[in-house]
Amino acid sequence: METRSNRLIDELRQRALRTVGGAVTTGVIHTAKQVTRAIDQRPEARRTFFQPREFPFTAHLEREWRTIRQELDVVMRGVDIIPNFQDLQHEQRELTTDDKWKTFVFYGYGVKMEENCRRCPETTRLLESIPGMRTAMFSILRGRKHIPAHTGHYKGVLRYHLGLLVPEPDKCRIRVGQDISSWEEGRSLVFDDTHDHEVWKESDGDRVVLFVDFLRPLPPLLDGVNRLVVKMIGLSPYISQSEQNMQRWEEYFGKEFDLRRNTPGQGT
Repeated sequence: METRSNRLIDELRQRALRTVGGAVTTGVIHTAKQVTRAIDQRPEARRTFFQPREFPFTAHLEREWRTIRQELDVVMRGVDIIPNFQDLQHEQRELTTDDKWKTFVFYGYGVKMEENCRRCPETTRLLESIPGMRTAMFSILRGRKHIPAHTGHYKGVLRYHLGLLVPEPDKCRIRVGQDISSWEEGRSLVFDDTHDHEVWKESDGDRVVLFVDFLRPLPPLLDGVNRLVVKMIGLSPYISQSEQNMQRWEEYFGKEFDLRRNTPGQGT
């Protein structure tokens, strides 16, 4: 069984290597589905939430959460012109069409957003200490907001949230599968977003979490294939378009954002 499994993984690795130079999008989808099937055979595949202590980086970020919060407070002076999620990724219009879900992006599938990282150097330093970090942002929910049930597409990453600004935690909840949790300032959540999940925010203030996707820990052979798949996703038109949208925002709004960011009393 082990030899057979290794052969399957090796085949996935070779397929991934071939698709890098060819039809990236088709190759990514096909290979990602096969990797997801392989992960689905593992004992932890059904888990929704994970214990943060299983991932040592979470304790480090919790100790430093006030450092991140200080940079967030400055960012929030320009919150009105931070892009809406659907403005960066048009596919998100199935989940949100208003201006209540904003994203201040540091990394998108390995692509570094240089200007935002420059604006928050300590947050960037901490993010870059996370093993396998691929995507990172401040995820900002404004006012009352419901994010309808949806599922992530790829099981090769896990999602991490660090609560930074959480008004009335009992009114800010997330369901993953059949399990419900809530955010707390300075506390971590780790979950598998390929399970059906949704969010309710029933308070009026802003809720902000540090949102990170990182590589799921896997055995060496499967880990190698997973890294290739995630790298290919970063090369796909889906991610390239998001990067272009971010650059367009920077071109039109970057200077205005910095002006607000450097003016105490702006924002909330």
